[in-house]
Amino acid sequence: MSQAKEATEFTAAANAALLDELNWDDTQDYELASRGFIATLDDPVITDENGRPVWDLNAYPFLAEETAPPSVNPSLWRQSRLLTLYHGLFKVSEGVYQIRGFDLSVMSIIETDSGYLVVDPLLTPPTAKAGMELVYRQLGKKPIVAVIYTHSHVDHWGGVKAVISEADVQAGKVKLIAPQHFLDFAISENIIAGNVMSRRASYMYGNLNPKGSKGQVGAGLGQTTSSGLPTLIDPTDYITATGQKMTIDGLEIEFQLTPGTEAPVEMNFVFPKYRALCMAENCTHNMHNLYTPRGAEVRDAKAWARYIDEALDQFAGKFDVVFASHHWPIWGADAGIDFLKKQRDMYKYLHDETLRLANQGYTILEIPEIIHLPAELFRAWYNRGYYGTVSHNVKAIYQRYLGFFDGNPANLHPLPPVEAGKQYVAFMGGADALLRNARQSFAEGNYRWVAQVVNHLVFADPDNQEARELQADALEQLGYQAESGPWRNFYLSAAKELRDGVLDLAAPKSVTPDTVRATPLEMFFDLLAVRLVGPKAEGKVITLNANFTDLDEQYLLVVENSVLNHSKGRQSAQADASVTLTRTALDQVVLGEATLADKLASGEVKIEGNQAKLVEFLSLIDNFEFWFNIVTP
Repeated sequence: MSQAKEATEFTAAANAALLDELNWDDTQDYELASRGFIATLDDPVITDENGRPVWDLNAYPFLAEETAPPSVNPSLWRQSRLLTLYHGLFKVSEGVYQIRGFDLSVMSIIETDSGYLVVDPLLTPPTAKAGMELVYRQLGKKPIVAVIYTHSHVDHWGGVKAVISEADVQAGKVKLIAPQHFLDFAISENIIAGNVMSRRASYMYGNLNPKGSKGQVGAGLGQTTSSGLPTLIDPTDYITATGQKMTIDGLEIEFQLTPGTEAPVEMNFVFPKYRALCMAENCTHNMHNLYTPRGAEVRDAKAWARYIDEALDQFAGKFDVVFASHHWPIWGADAGIDFLKKQRDMYKYLHDETLRLANQGYTILEIPEIIHLPAELFRAWYNRGYYGTVSHNVKAIYQRYLGFFDGNPANLHPLPPVEAGKQYVAFMGGADALLRNARQSFAEGNYRWVAQVVNHLVFADPDNQEARELQADALEQLGYQAESGPWRNFYLSAAKELRDGVLDLAAPKSVTPDTVRATPLEMFFDLLAVRLVGPKAEGKVITLNANFTDLDEQYLLVVENSVLNHSKGRQSAQADASVTLTRTALDQVVLGEATLADKLASGEVKIEGNQAKLVEFLSLIDNFEFWFNIVTP
């Protein structure tokens, strides 16, 4: 395996410059992150039911050093220290507690009259289980009467089956509360584009990089993700309107819906009894992503700012502490209001300035180089770009309004990377000349240009080892300079892949048993349509009836004009074949727990008509490879 290199003098100088720019005398976050500490785990390693480690509280011992080494942006180093130095069970206020540092996200525990309400049960069951066991040891064992999912992202619901049982939910012993349309978006983000998102997430969280000062030091929003399979239980109660109130076991909750902000469906809420406001993931101790580098729908900066403003009005006078599902709380009504206002104005400034400059004719690549946050926003530690950045958030805003095209027809139909790379290399006088000039640029510390120009040679000739090494060196230095955890992880993951190649590892699952079972059939057939290989289907017409006996639902599937269409509640008397099955049988086949042949042999699946047409249909379905190339063609 390749070895990481040292930070250059230019990288060291770029990182040192932040020491003059930022308010290092403001150490309040260290007090806030440690405030209310009760206890943590004696054994720092959290394992799954098979004894496999999924989270290590002491995985970042190097962050004990107060001063950042030259290979890490000192602002990111500070954020990572705050996320690792303090972990365990914390008291937020009377009746409100949090488990922090056990996963990418934070789990909150609220006391009710006779039990607990849990907010956002982490990403995977082992970490959620370890957190609740710590709660029970320190606060006493009481029943969980409700769980709240604040929004649709998996790190806020994946550990639910370690906290409550599906049987208790079905028996009415536990309420499961979520914003309206939660299930649709919780499933859709992990299904239609799940494979490519998961592959890119391996870069975003730096999962393949060793932890260390020249490797993965954190992700800004949290340190990294726990490993394991997320679980899911369907909500029992949906919040459908802002201002809606619920009383759970004597505890009143007032809700605010915030769709289109940090997630497509999300909600904030206040516990008046405890004067505690939960801002979900809408206000955290970093600038968040308006576009996430792993890939997802662009978020609405204008709506995000507007909903924070609405929260200031709706919850005015009702809170003395603000907490969220990442990071640490902010105590005091005045401090909380200041926090909300500056987070609001950060997103609004980015939105308004981007559109102002776009309306002057500046483009998606020019605007991020112009916009800088005003000093009162820039110097607030909780507005720093540890997760999102001004650069890619501005591009997201531009994209949301104007799309990928900047209006210059030279960029309307550019050559694809491999063909463009070959022609760029030829124009530059060949590979040797390009590398000679790029090395000079590297020696001058011009790493952004080196990464941009050498990328053409890598795509023109991916076997050119000198190009790969120089590209890796440039990306590595950019990673060392990055304040954003995801940017650092992307750069260093790419450098590692250029040096070592794509590793032949077991492919992680982009969908889990619970998400498969919760996926509506319409969405399942949408995924099937995405997996249809259009060119192979050209000229073919296949009509299939599907009858799900346990759901009493029928579907008509038609392959025609190289696409798959599906219709609920329809059947065709002229279908080539009719398939009768249960949804359970379908799930087992999709999850690899059984084959179609197994189900045919057992009689759980029956086919009438031309079975060869079903076989032909299945032959048109693509399989997605997880470890596809990213930094090479």
